[in-house]
Amino acid sequence: MQASDNCLNLIKQSESFRSKPYLCPAGMPTIGYGSTRYVDGTPVKLTDPPITEEQADDIMRATLGSYEDAVNRYVVVPINQNQFDALVDFAYNAGTQNLKTSTLLRKLNQGQYDQAADEFGKWVYGGGKKLGGLITRRGRERDLFVKSV
Repeated sequence: MQASDNCLNLIKQSESFRSKPYLCPAGMPTIGYGSTRYVDGTPVKLTDPPITEEQADDIMRATLGSYEDAVNRYVVVPINQNQFDALVDFAYNAGTQNLKTSTLLRKLNQGQYDQAADEFGKWVYGGGKKLGGLITRRGRERDLFVKSV
């Protein structure tokens, strides 16, 4: 599966566009739509020059493949497009390793779809603090995950 426009829009809505590098709540240099690396894999540095929205979109789309691959590799039960998109957004934000080791994935792979959906709400911390933006994002992911196609 591949991410749909719903996923891309969710990422853009949750991340917002930032032309200049900044530190995300977890302390990672970030640019564009929450990207921590560029198309060529180079990590973002705080001293990097600003980028355009078009460049940010290109970076997001280019790096999305690794998150799609992780969801396709780690999920062993049937999922629909909305569930896939929610999981890709989660991995884009929380990281593929966090997805791989999460109770969310474990419950999903056990066929406990409803219980898996409830796990999104547990991932609302950044830098050890509960963040309003993550509460909102996880709610959107959960809503998309449980929405019929």
